[in-house]
Amino acid sequence: MDPEVVIATAALTRRFEALVAVDRLDLEVRRGVIFGLLGPNGAGKTTTIKMLTTLLPPTSGSARVAGYDVAARPREVRRHIGYVPQLVSADGGLTGRENLTLSAKLYGIPRAERRERIGAALDFMGLAAAADQLVRTYSGGMIRRLELAQAMLHQPAVLFLDEPTVGLDPLARRAVWERLEELRSRRGTAILLTTHDMEEADWLCDELGIMHQGRVAALGTPEELKGRIGPEATLDDVFAQIAGGTIEAGGSYRDVRRTRSTARRLN
Repeated sequence: MDPEVVIATAALTRRFEALVAVDRLDLEVRRGVIFGLLGPNGAGKTTTIKMLTTLLPPTSGSARVAGYDVAARPREVRRHIGYVPQLVSADGGLTGRENLTLSAKLYGIPRAERRERIGAALDFMGLAAAADQLVRTYSGGMIRRLELAQAMLHQPAVLFLDEPTVGLDPLARRAVWERLEELRSRRGTAILLTTHDMEEADWLCDELGIMHQGRVAALGTPEELKGRIGPEATLDDVFAQIAGGTIEAGGSYRDVRRTRSTARRLN
């Protein structure tokens, strides 16, 4: 396997009885690339991330993340990835520093390295001044940056993000984008994210995959995908042609409840 390829799937499939949620997915993501998965709810994006992060076993096919097979060596995969779910994962009853200390212990970072790693993470995410404040007093953007700091503390090769800026105001959203861009450019971290935000996908992602009915129906850079439609095309136009509709942040009752819960807590 090419060492620059940090995510590789071959005919990756996940079935839930008669439902094929992910259908023979072939995908490659290289080191230092921000890759966005787009598509409506039910297209297979979250199921794909769950398989790649070892939270859900594939029905068939294979996937390697950071050089390790997700089915055969899940523990090694987990040691080399970071994951920020859509729902708020930081503990509001702890300070930012305490959250990071807990993460450092969970990741097995040696005690002698913890102080330096935590201090560097707080500085990088612009949270040093608020490090000893309770997270429940943080703004939504600060919480997201703290969660990114937690996920990056053990210096993973790949970072997985599920709707990283849902519920954030435009300024907070842009601050998160800038931190992600820095992670990619300064550390060579590969980032795979899901999003319903077309501006986010266009501004942030180097490559995009648009999923439809469990498959990647289109693959390319934002400019390449728009160029296939026309000189004035937007990513919304691309999606409409591929999936036959517009991207909606709605979906099932569970999807709506999760999105609204996250937005309420971040705000």
